[in-house]
Amino acid sequence: RPHTMKHIFHNQHMRFLLPWITAQAGIGLTWVIILLSSCITGITGLSTSAIATNGKVKGGGTYFLISRSLGPELGGSIGLIFAFANAVAVAMHTVGFAETVRDLMFENGAVMVDATNDIRIIGIITVTCLLGISMAGMAWESKAQILFFLVIMVSFASYIVGTIIPASTQKQAKGFFSYKADIFAANFVPKWHGPDGSFFGMFSIFFPSATGILAGANISGDLKNPTVAIPRGTMMAIFWTTMSYLIISATIGSCVVRDASGMLNDTLLPSSSGVCVGDACQYGWDFTDCIHNKSCAYGISNYYQSMSMVSAFAPLITAGIFGATLSSALACLVSAPKVFQCLCKDKLYPFIGFFGKGYGKNDEPLRGYLLTYIIAACFILIAELNTIAPIISNFFLCSYALINFSCFHASITNSPGWRPSFRFYSKWLSLLGSVCSVVIMFLLTWWAALIAFGVVFVLLGYTLYKKPAVNWGSSVQASSYNIALNQCVGLNHVEDHVKNYRPQCLVLTGPPSSRPALVDLVACFTKGLSLMMCCNVAGPSPSVVEKASSDRHVTWLNQRKVRSFYRGVVATDLGSGVNMLLQAAGLGRIRPNVLLMGFKKDCRSDTPQAAHNYIGILHDAFDLQYGVCILRMKEGLDVSHTSQSHGKITDYKCLLLQNQYTMQMPLFLFQLIQALMEDKRALTPSLPLPLFKQVLHVCICMITSTVFQKKQEKKTIDVYWLSDDGGLTLLLPYLLTRRKRWARCKVRVFVGGETALRLLTMPVGRRGVCPNTLYLLWLDALSRDLRPPVLMVRGNHENVLTFYCQ
Repeated sequence: RPHTMKHIFHNQHMRFLLPWITAQAGIGLTWVIILLSSCITGITGLSTSAIATNGKVKGGGTYFLISRSLGPELGGSIGLIFAFANAVAVAMHTVGFAETVRDLMFENGAVMVDATNDIRIIGIITVTCLLGISMAGMAWESKAQILFFLVIMVSFASYIVGTIIPASTQKQAKGFFSYKADIFAANFVPKWHGPDGSFFGMFSIFFPSATGILAGANISGDLKNPTVAIPRGTMMAIFWTTMSYLIISATIGSCVVRDASGMLNDTLLPSSSGVCVGDACQYGWDFTDCIHNKSCAYGISNYYQSMSMVSAFAPLITAGIFGATLSSALACLVSAPKVFQCLCKDKLYPFIGFFGKGYGKNDEPLRGYLLTYIIAACFILIAELNTIAPIISNFFLCSYALINFSCFHASITNSPGWRPSFRFYSKWLSLLGSVCSVVIMFLLTWWAALIAFGVVFVLLGYTLYKKPAVNWGSSVQASSYNIALNQCVGLNHVEDHVKNYRPQCLVLTGPPSSRPALVDLVACFTKGLSLMMCCNVAGPSPSVVEKASSDRHVTWLNQRKVRSFYRGVVATDLGSGVNMLLQAAGLGRIRPNVLLMGFKKDCRSDTPQAAHNYIGILHDAFDLQYGVCILRMKEGLDVSHTSQSHGKITDYKCLLLQNQYTMQMPLFLFQLIQALMEDKRALTPSLPLPLFKQVLHVCICMITSTVFQKKQEKKTIDVYWLSDDGGLTLLLPYLLTRRKRWARCKVRVFVGGETALRLLTMPVGRRGVCPNTLYLLWLDALSRDLRPPVLMVRGNHENVLTFYCQ
């Protein structure tokens, strides 16, 4: 449906406080206050329009706009507090309506219980009726808003007509003299009095009236064309609201004096010889006594119902109050469930999904309506919202700040995806609007601002911790790319130095899940420190190519909490594929300098050509100034063959416990195997004896796959340093001990004993002199039958220890 201007007269109470603000600040400064507030809301409206026209806008309003721009972390926190603020705002506007009704009843001698309980009764009845209108559908809500809008317009027209009608004697006694240049001049300058008598005091009172500009955007899912309706409706609403405020301030300041007694006998007698004080003296009225005694009951400084007094028909002003409060309450009652429904469907927070269910063709959040009703009813029963009102205003302002920041952030990242069709915005204006919104939060109520930021940070921290699996193409992602790119390019101007050396590892894992021990060991000394890139060389077969480039490898790394890149290449043989990776992997100075691979165990039975290809990889690495590490484990590294057996034994306890325990509790598998071996009855009938060896082998492989993930005991890391290759053989064990799980281990050089790892300087056979098979047998002899894993390391003679630094 077309965008309604339901929020043009949001928070109409301000129209009846505006005369008092005009009396305090004067017409001139009141206009400054109005225009300053309108500038901030106008900038926010421009930012909202830009974001709303940058793509498809669905339901969720403010939450949808912020979350899809800044990401789920800030979007989720703002969405939750914004929905809550709207729910409580329902109570605030309903209590305002109930207070007006109670006062009218009191004036006519009608009291139900007492002043406070009357507000509660009227408020609950009112919000229940509004709930019925909301749940009836947007068509009924739209008709109700149009009715309220017409009532407000008639009320406003009655006031304007009243300023033109010549003043009666009764109105003159109350300070109204119709349009007078002298009254305008006197009321143009400020006249401060009272504890709030300052510019910022008046600004803090006025600005909350500007917190309703998002009412239209919050029903984005019900708009026929939100990308057109939101910019047009929001900006027109801000414009006409600003104009109405300016008109009321100018007209009331031109017609009504600041102080009047309201007494008909306070006329200025011709024979009076005393000094007359006040602007009314030249119009035949003497209010000197009440001005001196500060007992004047009328005038715009004292009488909050000055607009009713000026109006051509005073009851229409009361009707305008009714229309304004009910319109605002209904708008918030509709906004809160819409925002909350979108938040629930995104599943960013637990236990709220129940309220995301929609009903009917318009997907109405009936459960959200009931929740909003319950929250509003609870606060209505308080019947005193002076404490909660500042927090609500700050929640709205927090949303303004983030909307402006969203627009600025999306613009500053220069992402190609930022292409709003609404062009009348400026990223620097958006930044100014964001800063001003934060400043105003503290100017209004500093403690409420701290509460608002505290709630946002708690919810932000929770979302950052949970890391929801959503991807909305936020500007934060674009910014991360820009920062990473700029930093990488900036490293081109930084020369290498031994103090800044980092082992940046290119790891020949194949599919990373097939060699988890190799992945985990490398991750121990690269996590948070340097580059790690898991690489896979695949053959030219289409199916193999697809598997090599599959995202499932990155998913596996993320699930295992390994901070690594993955790169698959296609080549006719392993040697040429690795050569491509050695030359092309990395970006700028963030490129690998150490090659890690598994030991070739089948060198005795394999062909000479296979040995030649394997050794060729080592020589290629040395030629390209790489350090080389070869990991050998007694159980072997490749666990991919165990997956082929899973289909036969998935019914057995060992494999049922695989995903649940092996990542954190490999010891449990040892205990299970021991129990199976000690109790032969456990082998029948669920586990036949012929399959026991297979289960045992799978369990051992699973244990091997997690050997470098568990916390290491208080043992040693032995380093057999055969020659000085730059120090890489010493640097790697040191980096391991910096990790929490390796912190209890001590590094020993050239010392035997019980060692969770052995590091050995890898001898290198001369190319063309030492036969490749003989060289592999040499390595085999050095590392055969060693219980601890053996990591053979050979640096590229580049100094990596500060020992070498002068």
